[in-house]
Amino acid sequence: MNIAIIGGGPGGLYFAALMKQLDPAHQITVWERNAPDDTFGFGVVFSDETLGGIENADTTIAEAMARRFARWTDIDIHYRGESHTVGGQGFAAMSRKELLRLLQERCRELGVTLHFSTVAPDTEWLRTSYDLVVGADGVNSSVRAAHADVFRPSLDRRHSRYMWLGTDRVFEAFQFFVEQTEWGVMQVHGYPYSDTGSTFIIEMHEDVWRRAGFDATDRADAAPGASDERAVARVRELFADALDGHRLFANNSKWLNFTTVRNERWHHGNLVLIGDAAHTAHFSIGSGTKLAMEDALALAACLHEHPDAEGALTAYESERRPVVESTQRAAQGSLEWFENIGMYAHQEPTQFCFNLLTRSRRITYDNLRARDPDFADQVDTAFAAAQGLDTVAPAMFQPYRLGRLELKNRVIVSPMDMYSAVDGVPGDFHLVHLGSKAMGGAGLVMTEMVCVSPEGRITPGCTGLWNGEQRDSWRRIVSYVHERSTARIGLQLGHSGRKGSTRLMWEGMDEPLPEGNWETVGPSALPYGPGCAVPREVTRAEMDRIAAEFVAAARRGAEAGFDLLELHCAHGYLLSSFLSPVANHRTDAYGGPLENRLRFPLEVFDAVRESWPEERPMIVRISATDWVPDGNTEHDAVEIARAFIAHGADAIDVSSGQVTKDERPAFGRSYQTPFADRIRHEVAAATGTAVIAVGAIASYDDVNSLLLAGRADLCAVGRTHLYDPHWTLHAAAEQEYRGPGAEWPVPFGAGRRKPPTARTDAVRPRLSLLRSDPADQPVHLRWIPAPEPVPVP
Repeated sequence: MNIAIIGGGPGGLYFAALMKQLDPAHQITVWERNAPDDTFGFGVVFSDETLGGIENADTTIAEAMARRFARWTDIDIHYRGESHTVGGQGFAAMSRKELLRLLQERCRELGVTLHFSTVAPDTEWLRTSYDLVVGADGVNSSVRAAHADVFRPSLDRRHSRYMWLGTDRVFEAFQFFVEQTEWGVMQVHGYPYSDTGSTFIIEMHEDVWRRAGFDATDRADAAPGASDERAVARVRELFADALDGHRLFANNSKWLNFTTVRNERWHHGNLVLIGDAAHTAHFSIGSGTKLAMEDALALAACLHEHPDAEGALTAYESERRPVVESTQRAAQGSLEWFENIGMYAHQEPTQFCFNLLTRSRRITYDNLRARDPDFADQVDTAFAAAQGLDTVAPAMFQPYRLGRLELKNRVIVSPMDMYSAVDGVPGDFHLVHLGSKAMGGAGLVMTEMVCVSPEGRITPGCTGLWNGEQRDSWRRIVSYVHERSTARIGLQLGHSGRKGSTRLMWEGMDEPLPEGNWETVGPSALPYGPGCAVPREVTRAEMDRIAAEFVAAARRGAEAGFDLLELHCAHGYLLSSFLSPVANHRTDAYGGPLENRLRFPLEVFDAVRESWPEERPMIVRISATDWVPDGNTEHDAVEIARAFIAHGADAIDVSSGQVTKDERPAFGRSYQTPFADRIRHEVAAATGTAVIAVGAIASYDDVNSLLLAGRADLCAVGRTHLYDPHWTLHAAAEQEYRGPGAEWPVPFGAGRRKPPTARTDAVRPRLSLLRSDPADQPVHLRWIPAPEPVPVP
């Protein structure tokens, strides 16, 4: 192949070297606009996984890199006058300039043509003159910009300011210096990359940056390569303790906003993007260099494995996109955590450190325990002490007091619609469904949304509480839970609003009923989405009637014996649709600004709270974001939560979306928990109000991690309990926990030990002469370069 590469950074050079190795007949030319020794930034960090791939692909480069690596396992976190060290992580870093020099030498050795200080020819000319054109020209890619109509990029400019700097202080480990200044929280990310220097990245929210006056010397018209020397001098003063008398260096160092780059497509004909041109991930979880070199490896392999370029580029994108998107999800969580770091300034140091380490949700409690058991013990002990508990146990099995209701543990079975009632009456199915979940160990089991009227149902199969027959059937279920388990059971009350009168889920979710339908109402005459029924705008008199239906249903729920009531103000149902500007276009006192949109849901809440027994808690579920432009955001969710807390809510159950079919959620593991985190720290913690996290929480490790980090007080787990009704008890068995937080029903006691499964539990033969002792692997490894030998006269 005749290959043109635009961009001589690590990704472009590594790809050139790999392709030349695979077939020396390839003719490869690289254009780089900068000089060969020009580089911005100081050190680059690699994971063991990436290094394994590099070692397999090109041993010459891998060996040369290995000789230059600074290696360590520790992370040091300096916060509120304390320093904590966490080990067992595993890092390798080197000078970016050294890496480029190695790659340049390797390319020359293999016969790659390199043009430095040279702007690449026009992309369209290259496409007609070469078999393949690779855009490896970084975050400000001209290749991507020239073909934006095809690649369809999105550029998400974030809210913090940061600056790359270097220091001749050789750190022994990864460093986080977190300082509460008079202007707000500032932090430094530092790590060694050689025996002579370290990277030193200063970062802060843009509001803090402006309050500190750093905007005074931020010049858009600064000469290329120039550094903001006045800002560097101030950083040197602010972090004098971190520098410990050492120098701070600049290299094209100016204030930047991180931009997350995403592209709908990465290739077009014989043109393909790699590295930062295709995608970016925030520096707080790793290096863009790492991703670029992984791209290069995958692209070279796919071109070698497929007979035609189109098939190879399609395979490359299919292979890399899931990996990159997973990395970007983690990076998004990490960068948002640092953007909001001021929220956590009140946390006790051990919890703050754990929160920082688990910010991306890639590192969890179990990961940390495997790497540094001593630190995990500190986290468990600190959590128990903060809760006023004498016993150290897995966080999920620590008790919790919700209002006056005592819960044996912090696991909730989420409300899940079953669409299996007849005329709103729950039957044997619901008894088995909810009864099995209660016997499965959860502290609180929630009903599905129980509708307050026939017209308030989602489907004909939804349960209700608008008559005595329904109340008596619910009483049977509640009594079973109380008699056969130590769980509590909660009632979720709601009205479907514009999402009502639809088919059963498995017959066509959100599709209108073909017959036997009923009229739907909403705050405005706006359908949920295309093909959905248009609701009638509810009148003021009807709002009073609906509020009365909520009150009557709540009273029947109290008579049935429910321990807790949750008002459903989420997922686009009636009260949720009043809250959302997407669904509520009213021009009266119930529409417009958020305070007006809150009016009717708060009226219902107050009326229900007055009728619900005072000693039983009442909570609210909200959608924290609508996932659409012009909809509610997490900032609105904070104010919505604040309003319900002011009216007496004992907890806020934080979900998201389902307000409109146009939504575009950012799905992923525990993807909704950052909303709960924000509400807890900005509103709820100060008032003692509980926050419930929900949303793709699928493992007990995730539950423990969220609780220990202080992101929620309780965790609601739904689909996982459908897969395994005894999930909570099994989680206790997996963690070898026995105690009041996970008591097995007496008839099931013999099953508390995990049964053996075929050969997976077989006794294995000895296949090594000597056993490796895990204790031989150091938990704490510091980067302490050997001193230079003293010459002998």
